Amino acid sequence: MARPSKYPPELRQRAVLLVMESREEHETEFAAIKSVAAKLGITSAETLRKWLRQAEVAQGMRPEVSSEEAAEVKRLRRENAELRRANEILKAASAYVGDRCQAVA
Repeated sequence: MARPSKYPPELRQRAVLLVMESREEHETEFAAIKSVAAKLGITSAETLRKWLRQAEVAQGMRPEVSSEEAAEVKRLRRENAELRRANEILKAASAYVGDRCQAVA
């Protein structure tokens, strides 16, 4: 399980909004990210860049899978693997029982 963030959700939202608003004032997007991170006391500009990308995906501004969709896909893959294992066990058990029934007959 992931550790809790040391930054409250309100700060994250504010930081993302400030970056979106200040993109035009800076030479590059990353320059805007670094500037906002420094002003708000965010220790890593990369952290703010990740928040920005997540917000863009959530708002449909970026064609990627949202974090909710990614979590659902991960859960479904795990469930699928578990069901495949259970199916293999049942096939093996069925073959064993079938062989035992033929031996008795």
